[in-house]
This record gives sequence, C-alpha cells and structure tokens, in this order.
Amino acid sequence: MRYLVMLLMVALSFSAQAISDEELLLPEEAFRLELSSIDERTLKADYQIADGYYLYRSKIRYKTDSRGITLGEPEIPKGKIKQDEFFGEVAILRGNFSVIIPYLRDADAAPSLELTASSQGCADVGVCYPPYHQKLSVDLPSAKPAASPMNSLADFAQDLGNSLGFGGQEEEVLEPDQAFIFSTEVIDGNTIKARWDITPGHYLYRDKFKFSLQAAEGVSLGEVILPQGKEKDDEFFGRIQVYHDPIEVNVPLLRENLAPTEITLAVSYQGCADIGICYPPIKKQELLMLPAGMAGTAAAAPTPAQAAAPLSEQDSLAASLASGNTLVTLLTFFGLGLLLTFTPCVFPMIPILSSIIAGHGDNISTRKAFGLSLVYVLAMALTYTVAGVIAGLSGANLQAAFQDPWILGSFAVVFVALSMSMFGFYELQLPSSLQSKLTEISNHQQGGHLTGVAIMGFLSALIVGPCVAPPLMGALIYISQTGDPIIGGAALFALSMGMGAPLLLIGTSAGKLLPKAGGWMDAVKAVFGVMLLAVAIWMLERILPGEVVMLLWALLAIVSAIYMGALEPVHHERSGWYRLWKGLGIVLLIYGALLLIGGAIGSKDPLQPLAQLRLASAGTMSGQPAKLNFKTIKSLDDLNREVATASRQGKPVMLDFYADWCVSCKEFEKYTFSNPGVIDALSGTVLLKADVTANDEIDQALLKHFGLIGPPSILFYNQDGQEQRPYRLVGFLDAEAFRNHVLKAISK
Repeated sequence: MRYLVMLLMVALSFSAQAISDEELLLPEEAFRLELSSIDERTLKADYQIADGYYLYRSKIRYKTDSRGITLGEPEIPKGKIKQDEFFGEVAILRGNFSVIIPYLRDADAAPSLELTASSQGCADVGVCYPPYHQKLSVDLPSAKPAASPMNSLADFAQDLGNSLGFGGQEEEVLEPDQAFIFSTEVIDGNTIKARWDITPGHYLYRDKFKFSLQAAEGVSLGEVILPQGKEKDDEFFGRIQVYHDPIEVNVPLLRENLAPTEITLAVSYQGCADIGICYPPIKKQELLMLPAGMAGTAAAAPTPAQAAAPLSEQDSLAASLASGNTLVTLLTFFGLGLLLTFTPCVFPMIPILSSIIAGHGDNISTRKAFGLSLVYVLAMALTYTVAGVIAGLSGANLQAAFQDPWILGSFAVVFVALSMSMFGFYELQLPSSLQSKLTEISNHQQGGHLTGVAIMGFLSALIVGPCVAPPLMGALIYISQTGDPIIGGAALFALSMGMGAPLLLIGTSAGKLLPKAGGWMDAVKAVFGVMLLAVAIWMLERILPGEVVMLLWALLAIVSAIYMGALEPVHHERSGWYRLWKGLGIVLLIYGALLLIGGAIGSKDPLQPLAQLRLASAGTMSGQPAKLNFKTIKSLDDLNREVATASRQGKPVMLDFYADWCVSCKEFEKYTFSNPGVIDALSGTVLLKADVTANDEIDQALLKHFGLIGPPSILFYNQDGQEQRPYRLVGFLDAEAFRNHVLKAISK
C-alpha cells in the first residue's frame, strides 16, 4: 500500500525536474495533525507542516458523524498567496498553525467526537499529493447541567483564574451583546452607519466583519471600507488587526430602486476578552427603512486617496442644504442665482421683460413697471421651483419636455408676432383676420395685463432657459436623496429670485427711463422688436441646421441695418446722432453680408462667419476646426460595454451628456472641446457622448441611473472602469478651467 501511494503521488505531480534522489514524505509525515478540545463549544486542530511542504487553504475541510454534534464554520488562518500552476492564485499554509472549530452539542450528544479532516498539499519540489483524509477522535468535556454557553465561558474563566492563583477573585464574563454593543443609523438613502461600542477589556477582529443584505430588492452593497486596527500577535490567528475602542463603519448602498424601501442588514463579527476567552461569531440582523436614494451612488467611507479628492460643486451644494443652516444656505443660493443671470439660458429673458414694459407705451409709471416685472419674475421663480421639485422627486425633467421642435417653433412665432407689433407692421404683413387675432394676443401679453405677463414668465422659465447649472443640480440631488421638497424647493426659489433680481431692476428702470411719446419712443420700441427677433432665432438654433441659422442672423442684421438708414444718402442738415446711427447701420450691413457668405460656405458660428476661409487658406482641406471625436452611445448597456472595453485597454473614459436644445452644450463644442490644450489633455481618453436630445424613455433611464436631470453633465471613469464621482461636472466651463479639471480627473 505504501508503494501504491508513492506511485500515485508521482503520477499526479507536474514538475520541471526529475525526482529521483530526494525522498518524499508520506502525507501523515508531511502534514501532521492533532485535535484537542478547548472547551464545551470549541475544538482546536494543530497542524505541523514539514519544511518544504504546504497545504492549500481552500482544501481544508472537516465533518463529523458523531451523534448530537454539529460543526460550525472553522476559523482558518489567511495564509500567503501563491501563483499555482494548477489552481492559479491561491492561499497556502506552511509551518505550524492552528484552526479553531466551533461546534454545537445537544444534551444527548456522544461523549467523544469523531472528526474527519480533509486536506491537500504539495512539496516544493513540484509534487502534489492527492486529497488526504484523516480520522481523529477527541473526548469532550462533560456537559454541566442547565449550563448556558455563557456559563461555560464563565466557568472556564474562573478555572483559569484559580490555576493562576487568583481563586478568591472571580472575573465576570460579559454576554456578547454587553461586550460589543452594536447599533445602526440610516444616514441617507445611500448610506448606513454601523457602530460598535466595545467594553474595556475586549476587542474585535478586523478581518471577521461580514456584511450582507436580505429582502432588499433593487438595493445592493457597495464596498465597505473598515478603519485600520491595532496589530496583535494572536495565539490562534497569528499577527492580525483588532479594535479595542469604539468604531464606526459607513455601509454604502447601490440603488436601482430609488423609492423609500425596507431592507434587512445582516452583520457578523467576532471578538475576545483580554482574559483569554474568545466568543463564537456573532450575527445580527437589523430591519431598516431607507428614504429615497440616488441611482448607482454609494456613499462609501473614503479611502485616503478619495479623501483628498474635491467634492463636486453640485454635491457640495447638496451637502450644504443638509447642514441645517437654512438662512445661510438660502442666501448662498440667492447669490448663485445672481451669478447665473447673464448666462445664455437667462440673458434672453431681459429683452422679453423689457419688451413687455415698452409695449405698454409711454404712459407707464415706475410703480406699474415694478408690478409687471415682479409678476414676471415671481411666475418664473415659481415655475422653476415647481419644475425642480417634480424633477427631484420623480427624475422627470419638465423643461426638457418643452424642448420639442413644435413647441420651440410655436414660441418663436409668438416672439416674431410680438416683434412685429413693436414695428407696427401687422397691416403690411398679414391678412386682416390673422392680424386682428395676433394684435389681440400681443396687446393682451404686452398691454400690462398681469395674467398675460405671468404666462410669459411661466413659458420663459420652461422654454427659454432649460440649462442645468451646479446650484440647480445641487438642490435636485438634495430633494432626490432626502425626499424633502421643503428645503430643496426653498433653495430653488431663492436661486430663481437671485436670477430674477436683475430682471426686476431692469424692468422697473425701463418704466422710469423710457422716453415720452415721439420719435424716440418709436426707435426704442423698434430696438426691442429686433431683440425679440434675436431671441426667436436663438431659440430656433436648437432645432435648425447651422447654415439656416446663419442665414436668419444675416437677414436680421441686414434688415436692421436698412431700418437704421444704412442705404440712405447722408444729408448735411442731419444731426450728429443720425450720422452715428447710420454709421452703425453700415457696420451691421457689412456684418450681415459676411454672415451670408459664411452660411454659403458652410460656417456655423455667427461670431466667426469666415472661419472656413481661414482654414482653407491655412491648408486645412477638411473644412472643420480641430475637435474631439466622440463615440455616441444610447443606453446604459452601451455605456457599460464601452467602459469595460476601455478598462481592459487601461484607458480612462469621459462621458458627455449632450442635447441639441442645450445651449451650454453648444458652448462646450464651440469654445472648449475645440481648444488645443483640452484636446491634448484628453489624448488617450475614450470619449463617449450620450445624446439625450429626444428625451425618450431610454434617455431618461440613462439620466436617472446617474441621478442627473439633464445636460450639460460630464462624467469621468478611471482606468479600472470606476466613475470618479468627485469630478462630475455640471454646467459650462471655459477651456482653461476644463483642461485643469480633466488633468485632475483622469489622473486618479
């Protein structure tokens, strides 16, 4: 039999060298094992591995057929990692080590335990043994009548004290829940805080913590990061880390189900008392009620590298809302609203409000102008607030829904109609029946009626300014995470009033500064008419081809120049103001001609109408400026596939959320993504674009997954395919600021 075992070992070996001169030990000699009983609930298996041999950790198993005895999960040392030619990367054990085997014993259990220990190991010379089974037996301590597990531990502690000469002093052994007081707290929809208050004289093993979720549909665990413990040379587990002081652990949650829901958190841990008693593994289950959460976001305890990363602006603002200092927060959002006033999404509201005031005529008082301006601003602010609260609670972007071409086209027609009323041209341009109706609409909305002004404020908020900015996104994040529309809505209202404060000032001033009846008044109304036409073209930029938009801007410039007298002869008797006005008209006429030429050769930028000619003269035959090349994705599956591919290639990823109706997105394309420094910073980065122009169910699902409300939003992934949430970007950045942001984001 001995020789058969030796032949079998040689047959299973895979070695680069022949084994002839070196004699292999038998399994029972290479892997010696002794079994002993520690107490009424614990066994200890002591291994003595010969030099030059090792055991696979994963192959160590135990079973028993003894009556009334059930084995628990053995506590096996971690071992060292080895790249094995048969099993890949595995943990192995060498030298002398011990395995703790907990067990449960019934009242009628056998007085001794028969144990079968299985293992498998190898010799360093390259020979691996077949699975080896050893049968061992050990006498168990006599069970004490009516003794609970804790009484057994207490008796053991007392016996230990007596053996050391302290028989007159009994040291109490605490119940596990007294030694380690466990509690949980729901921080928000994506974070649970677990706490252990450890009684002095006790400690917990750092590597024995385990976390899982039960009855948690649509909720899963993120990575739980434990704090560092203190090093300890343990009798059973070797050098390990333990906790003697109270600890807190953030348990991050990944949410697919964003609604408030119930979950069960299961936690297990194990510890010991300093007197030498170790408790069996302790398992706890906590039923917790989660508030609404954010999709795909885990608020994990930060690693040292993450702790150094900045908090994104929108997340910082959301955190400030939760800080409790409401007055300071609202003032902050009001100030941020002031800063947003002259952005492309708010600036067009200035001519809209001003034209309402001017359309009332020269008899409007300052008080009346203030009233009209206040109604317009309040309607705009209330619309922003309600739309924002709806978006935060449901994830539905009401403003994006109003970017339909039919809605934009209809609203542009309204602006054109209002503009024509400023010029007084209805009788020259339209049939009398339609003229009467448009005049009625125009007078109703511009004649000072508060309802009409409020409607204009409502429509302006929904249609004119759909862009997403960090303050708006911060308030929406707070609402979506907490489900609290009160604080979030108040922040949105403060933000909107900050945006409206300059409008209120401009509208009130218009009522005071408008000239009295006469030629000047007609000229002022004509200026506002041109501004309304400009707003109409600006809105149509979202849905019309660039060449067509260039033509519209050219027509507006040329017709306005003719209206200013650019083609009329100069008479000596004319005033200096007339000459200045005519000179500006000539400049505008030339600019309109350049726009016509630019549109004809394919230019799309009204500020650089002849850019294509400059590129052609420089030898650029493509006719396109240097820009980034994005790959368009539609769904979350598309994104995951592209990120996984980039991760395998070791490349970072930038994901840009874009829409044709997003003005800031076009600013990114025109001014930021074409910058050579930005292009250089993003070299080697996989560039993805999620075009959410259609705002269909797939687009909404993708936005909802990331807790976003709309474009412009830019996300970054590192080389491992993990999103760098602290570097999320919402809103427009110029080229230099964006380049610096990119260098920080993709270097993590």
